[in-house]
Amino acid sequence: MKKVILSLFLAVSLSGAVSCKSDKTGEASDAVDAQGASDEAIGYNVNTSNSVIEWTGSKQTGKHSGTIKLSSGTIFVKGNAVEGGNFTIDMNTIAVSDLKAGDGKEDLEGHLKGLAVEGADHFFNVKKYPEGKFEITSIRTDQGKSIVEGNLTIKETTKNIKFPAIVSVDENSVSIMSETFIIDRTEWKVNYASKSVFQDLGDKFVNDEIELKVSVKASK
Repeated sequence: MKKVILSLFLAVSLSGAVSCKSDKTGEASDAVDAQGASDEAIGYNVNTSNSVIEWTGSKQTGKHSGTIKLSSGTIFVKGNAVEGGNFTIDMNTIAVSDLKAGDGKEDLEGHLKGLAVEGADHFFNVKKYPEGKFEITSIRTDQGKSIVEGNLTIKETTKNIKFPAIVSVDENSVSIMSETFIIDRTEWKVNYASKSVFQDLGDKFVNDEIELKVSVKASK
């Protein structure tokens, strides 16, 4: 009887875990046309010093986290509503925040940027693909939350993603603060050490899922 109860408990726990993950995982789809901003829309320039993308990647033995910065961007606002926006992601700013300088930080940053081995396509290969892009295609409200949809371009591959966020607009500023969401890096051909792409990695794989959290601030 105890074994039966334990089995049921584990089944419910696993079901809950899968459900929680699916709520956060954003499935990428084909890119869509962005809704152009109206002539009346006002452009707010992104403050690149106060805007950041936080990331977390994991493997069997642990995880690492860090940041990526934007190099430019504009959010278009009409009244109190965001009509659109476009952002340039500086892939050369990939930084690791959970390791100290001299304790593996520089090595991992070089590995993520694809600089560790000359000519190798490791992770984001920033020499060949120095920039990423994100273009807002729509913002809608779902159960009281703003859902931001947009085309994300990495390594010259563009996919449409969506994520929940808090969008705030006032006379002089606008901010977009996302909840944590998950993308599958292989959708953008970031295939290094992916066990879904390479079948002979054993336990030397890196998970396909990357957690992201976006914070963008802009002003007139």
